[in-house]
Amino acid sequence: MPVTGGSNCHDARRCRIVPHGAGVRARHPVRLGFVFRSRSKEEKSPTDAVTADLSKQPRDPQAPKGRPTPKRSEAQSQRRRATSGPIDRKEAARRQREARRVDMARQREALASGDERYLPVRDKGPVRRFARDFIDSRFCVAEFFLPLAVIILVLSMIRVTNIQTIALLLWLGVIVMIVVDSIGIAFRLKKQLKERFPNEPKRGAVAYALMRSLQMRRLRLPKPQVKRGERP
Repeated sequence: MPVTGGSNCHDARRCRIVPHGAGVRARHPVRLGFVFRSRSKEEKSPTDAVTADLSKQPRDPQAPKGRPTPKRSEAQSQRRRATSGPIDRKEAARRQREARRVDMARQREALASGDERYLPVRDKGPVRRFARDFIDSRFCVAEFFLPLAVIILVLSMIRVTNIQTIALLLWLGVIVMIVVDSIGIAFRLKKQLKERFPNEPKRGAVAYALMRSLQMRRLRLPKPQVKRGERP
């Protein structure tokens, strides 16, 4: 190991032992700050400055904007949405109730006038209309079921054996007549529907007509549009 002071150093206290190579210093030391220092604002990418300069320049009105011009209707709808703002739940519920009330009023008017536009779904269509007219244009035994049932019920409450027997026979006779008349109506209606509406769906039309025949003429909805004896 080299010693400081050369070979003539006789004083051990003055002589200091230095490890080999430790005393060697670089002739041109490099500062670490120069390697790891951040770039200054002037040394940053020149694209930022170019972008800023371009943004300050006025745009040519003939130059493309980079996006399509919205239509007038779309712009108006966007402005309405921006000005109207979000609708709370109470307001939405109130509007739904109002819309239902208007729809129900239109349906009631349509049931009274026969307007096809606002009728319920079960009453719409040419097949259902013909089935209603077919029932309304004739007398059906089933439409007298309610008044006959009241009369038979009153007779059966009388404590006389003969009257109660008559009431029972009337009850059976009414049921038989309704069944026979309904079977005849079903066969005739099916035949008419096949002839007049060969390509229309006819599912449920016969049952729809039979249920209408059970109602009294004044209580039927939609209201009858043909007179008795008139051909539908």
